[in-house]
Formats: sequence, C-alpha cells, structure tokens
Amino acid sequence: MTLDELRSLDPKDIGNWPAAAQLGLLALVFAAIIAAGHFYVWADFLTELDEGKAKEEQLKEEFKQKKAKAVNLEAYRQQLIEIQQSFGALLKQLPDKSEMETLLTEINQAGVGRGLQFELFKPGNEIKTAEFSELPISIRVIGSYHDLAAFVSDVAKLSRIVTLADIKLSNAKGGSLMLEATVKTYRALDEAEQQAIRQAEAEAKKKRRN
Repeated sequence: MTLDELRSLDPKDIGNWPAAAQLGLLALVFAAIIAAGHFYVWADFLTELDEGKAKEEQLKEEFKQKKAKAVNLEAYRQQLIEIQQSFGALLKQLPDKSEMETLLTEINQAGVGRGLQFELFKPGNEIKTAEFSELPISIRVIGSYHDLAAFVSDVAKLSRIVTLADIKLSNAKGGSLMLEATVKTYRALDEAEQQAIRQAEAEAKKKRRN
C-alpha cells in the first residue's frame, strides 16, 4: 500500500480496510502488547530469574567447597590430632611454678660456668596465655666472644624450652664483649590459673554479646 492509501483509511471503519492494512494494524497491536507485557509484567520476572540463576551458581560453588572439605575431613582430623599431640609434648617440656626457680638457676649457672660476668639478670612480668606463661628475663653479661657463643649454645641445650631474643653485642672494657638480650622461659599453668583465664575469657565474650 502507498502512503496516500494509508492516509485515506478511516480509523472508524477498520472492518472495511484492505487485508494488508488490517494485518499490519494487528501486528502493531500485538507488538505493543508484547512491549507492555515486557515492561510491566515480565521485566520483574526476568530480573528474579537472573537473580535465581546467580544464586544457583553461588550455591553450586558453596556445595563444591563443602564437598571438598567433607572429602578431606578425616585427613583434617588426623592432622588436628597430630598437632594436639605435638603441642602436648611441648607443654610437657615446660616447668611448673615450683620448678621455675630451678630453671632460672640453671640459666644463671650456664653463664657462670662459662666464666661470664653477669651485670644484669632481671626477670620481668609474666605474660599468660590460655595454656602457658612466658617469663622474660633481661640479661647483660660480659665475656669473650667464644664464651658468649658457648653460653648461648648451652642455654639452647637446656632440658626446658628457653629462647633468646633482642640480642645485642657491644664492646666492653679489656677487649671483652657485652651481650644484652631477653631470655624467655615458659612454664605450664596450674589448674587454678587455667580456670581463672577461662572464666575471664567467658566474661569478656558475655560483655561483647551484651
């Protein structure tokens, strides 16, 4: 149909329009209904569908991760048992409160036995964790390089766990060297101390919840 023929059509007499014009109008009405349905009805459904697909992918990924963990659960349990056993063995190397004074004496004697001169041997404040207590000791000793090295080796060979930190070497009088360091020793907590720490942690968690 030509443009002039389309202009001559009477919109009030659609029944007498040519078949081509009627089919064209029907197609336009159908397209308008589809468009309206998309914007006013289907758009929300399509959005929910996309969100559902995204959620499905997320759940699938979470399922894969949990499945992998479940497959390796027994290995994780065995690893945890081994860690607990190793930690327990380390704890058994720690002195209790009554043995702590003996350990301090052993550290002092390790230096004296090497001919070192102690200028400072000062235990600090204990630092307690849930399982053990750490006692830092500030030391300052004077001696030859060989004797100082032997002292450090002797301390490392003690039957109890002892570490040295913040080591500083400097020249001293008479060609000797001065060793300044923090010796850290550890002891196991007794039952009363462990109970007090557990109670304090429980009270702290309760306050955070409130």
